[in-house]
Amino acid sequence: MSAGEEKYWFNLTTGQVEKGFESPAVDRAGPFDTPEEAAGAPELMKRRSRAWAEEEAREDSWGSGSTPDVSADSEDDAGR
Repeated sequence: MSAGEEKYWFNLTTGQVEKGFESPAVDRAGPFDTPEEAAGAPELMKRRSRAWAEEEAREDSWGSGSTPDVSADSEDDAGR
């Protein structure tokens, strides 16, 4: 049994937590050590997406002397 089969995954299609490789890789987010961590995957992905959008906006505005407002765009990008 591989290490991934001992972990938990969040199924992006069904919204369910799975243990091991129950569904195709394209449908899974993870791995996570506990079912509770896997269940929190959607919120984790939103936070990471928001952070990446903010970092990208800072990089895009580097040297312009202004700080972009990315708060409105962050929520839209969270599901991508």
